[in-house]
Amino acid sequence: MRFKNVFSIIGPAMVGPSSSHTAGAIRIGRVARQLLGVQPEKVRILLYGSFAETYQGHGTDLALIGGLLDYETDDPRIRNSFEEAKLAGVEVSFVPITGNCPHPNTAKLELWAGDEYTEVLGASIGGGNIVIHAMSGFDVQCTGEFPTLVIQHIDSTGIIAQITNILSVFGLNIGYMDVDRKRRNGEAMTVIELDTPITKQVQDTISRLPNIVKVSVIDLTRRS
Repeated sequence: MRFKNVFSIIGPAMVGPSSSHTAGAIRIGRVARQLLGVQPEKVRILLYGSFAETYQGHGTDLALIGGLLDYETDDPRIRNSFEEAKLAGVEVSFVPITGNCPHPNTAKLELWAGDEYTEVLGASIGGGNIVIHAMSGFDVQCTGEFPTLVIQHIDSTGIIAQITNILSVFGLNIGYMDVDRKRRNGEAMTVIELDTPITKQVQDTISRLPNIVKVSVIDLTRRS
């Protein structure tokens, strides 16, 4: 990822101490929460690299929980996110992991809510910026920098064309797209970053297409 300006390096307004270990961690947590679509009941967080070594001292644990509660990077409740999660009925556990990872600041979040389950593998790459490397078992990437559609569907002829046609009808411009599938004609995921916010109408219209399993919206620009 290329940093576009000095603010990309300094990071956003945040509860400190570190843009990498707190602001970035909050954003990874928010991506996971928004992908699930509801408040999780149980969360297991696997920490890699420097996250595993320093997560308590640098407040990464507080930040990840705050993100799971959909807090902004500057929300003062982050300092008490353990207590806030307990009050909200969210059970959270941390598991430091040794071994290879995409980046020194990497976390894998596994979320449960009733019968719903999702997982996100993300890295905090500096200045509060993140890269999501996988979602729900699919090798797809996004940055959370732009409003993002995450579409789980069956791999079928014309499905991508149908999705992009809907976006064109609604006047939405695609900035980035990534697709992964388990096998031919099997489960697939399409991730689309857009230049403008995604309305509920767009989300619902895509949801009604044949072979669509789930449509999630990740928008870290949206104030919670």
